[in-house]
Amino acid sequence: METFQETFKAGISLEKNYCYDVADEKKCICKDCGKSFKNRSGLQRHLLVHTNEKPFTCDVCGKAFRQRTNLKSHFVTHTEEKPYVCEACSKVFRSNRNLRRHILIHTKEKTHVCEMCNKSFGSCLRSHLFSHSAEKHYICEVCSKEFTNGYALKLHLRTHAEEKLYVCEVCGKAFTHKCTLRIHLFTHTNEKPYSCQICGKPFRQTSHLQQHLTTHTKEKTHECNTCGKTFSQSYYLKIHLRIHTKERLFACDVCGKTFALHSALKSHSVTHTNEKPFACNLCSKRFALNCRLKSHLLIHSGKKSYVCKICGKAFILGSTLRQHLVFHSEEKRYPCEVCSKAFKDRNSLNIHVRIHTNEKPYVCDVCSKAFSIRRNLRQHLRVHTEEKPYACDFCSKTFAHSSNLKSHLTTHSEEKPHVCEVCGKAFSKKCKLKMHYFTHTNEKPYACELCKKAFTVKKYLKRHLLTHAKEKLNSS
Repeated sequence: METFQETFKAGISLEKNYCYDVADEKKCICKDCGKSFKNRSGLQRHLLVHTNEKPFTCDVCGKAFRQRTNLKSHFVTHTEEKPYVCEACSKVFRSNRNLRRHILIHTKEKTHVCEMCNKSFGSCLRSHLFSHSAEKHYICEVCSKEFTNGYALKLHLRTHAEEKLYVCEVCGKAFTHKCTLRIHLFTHTNEKPYSCQICGKPFRQTSHLQQHLTTHTKEKTHECNTCGKTFSQSYYLKIHLRIHTKERLFACDVCGKTFALHSALKSHSVTHTNEKPFACNLCSKRFALNCRLKSHLLIHSGKKSYVCKICGKAFILGSTLRQHLVFHSEEKRYPCEVCSKAFKDRNSLNIHVRIHTNEKPYVCDVCSKAFSIRRNLRQHLRVHTEEKPYACDFCSKTFAHSSNLKSHLTTHSEEKPHVCEVCGKAFSKKCKLKMHYFTHTNEKPYACELCKKAFTVKKYLKRHLLTHAKEKLNSS
């Protein structure tokens, strides 16, 4: 194996590549990039970065390295040997460096402090420093994406090569990055080594812990330059910016539909298959995605942990609370490009657009009736199954829909919270108050297309249409 001295004799003149600075404690300075070193050997190792030479080669797999220590660390990957044991949890490691890094999880020691933002780290300070630099010297030759460091570019290139070198020994799933495999292994061991110091909640990944910590601080330092909205993390800001740029990077291979998020594409992809591998142990209901099963299980628990701070209403799911909060806001940021009608959330806009496109993607397997909204299909299916899961606690009467149960409950109550502002008449249901208002305005919004007769209530129009149907039958 070549030594550094032999390497430099072969092609690099050390004297031509550094200058000597007496005033500086770090005496050897690289002429290419200006980086300084305390001794010649440090400079020698550094110069290999510019020449891209890797003189140390693994005899087993042929992989080359710039430093002997890196080769030594790599070599243990070919053996099952893990001689370094953590005294706190007995976890074993191949290298002493990995053990030292792991120990920081137990000690929670953060000795490395960023001089720019004073953020402290147990490790990974060097990676963090790139976040302060706007310079991105490393460019992907395939897609022109820019990176602040060579390692990030190296990891990115694997996404183009579709190279998955790291395979899980438990389930056989393959990954492009070793760190992703390490995180995946926690799903088999159910290990969650990163705990929140405030509430004790454990996490599998440090990134998830960092995201969680923002819920305690409520700090939102990342601001959108377009609309001024603030976010707790740069990742959420990055996703938000796609609303303004209308950038949709992820396309479905089957129907060509595009999405701003990879997770949204993943959720959409299951609509093309009838696979539902995740089953509920309590009611046998099946789901295409594990996350949907987890959300469903919360319904059985009945626990409503998410409470609206404005009106006090409680919800089982955090996503339902987020949807609810939109209705307290007067802001309507999502306009329809066809009719300019604006909506408070993107989902409502997407559903509205189907009125113009007449798109009905949700089809009943029994009678082929199509619906523009998945919720309407789910409700429709109860016509075939005759399922009535919503029962009244007072009279045991059952209903197919929760809205019907809610309306029914008012018959047991004397409460009439909906009051007419014109005449003071009170109603138990909002829809009845709405119909009552038509008596003051003489408005009849439901008109028959055949004879132009108009009605204040939709059901009266339906009843009227039967007269035309009977006339048609009699004439034939």
